[in-house]
Amino acid sequence: MKTSGIHHVAIICSDYERSKKFYVEVLGFSIIQETFRAKRNSYKLDLQVGENSQIELFSFPNPPQRVSSPEACGLRHLSFKVDDIEETVIYLKSQNIEVENIRIDEITGKKFTFFKDPDDLPLEIYESEVNAI
Repeated sequence: MKTSGIHHVAIICSDYERSKKFYVEVLGFSIIQETFRAKRNSYKLDLQVGENSQIELFSFPNPPQRVSSPEACGLRHLSFKVDDIEETVIYLKSQNIEVENIRIDEITGKKFTFFKDPDDLPLEIYESEVNAI
């Protein structure tokens, strides 16, 4: 199998309007297309993340709960590349989002940290370059 990258990540949310506001207004992802699927009583929101990636945000009536701890079996977390992690943390905190302390990846030497979306999905920000001190 030969791939050229990840096309999208799909997320099912419990409160569509709250999650839409979080991903669009707080994280700044642009809307590609928003579709209401009447037969499913469900929204599908396609979001542009950077130049080459997308998130599909879905709503379904009464979705089952799912373990979202980063160490649970399954998808561990979703990570976003940022240019300046300190600036990004300051911004997230200004939006009343709890952010863990910044850590250093012992393998790459790059900075990273975690925060959560409205449904407790663990999200990571990972600095794209090591900033000179």
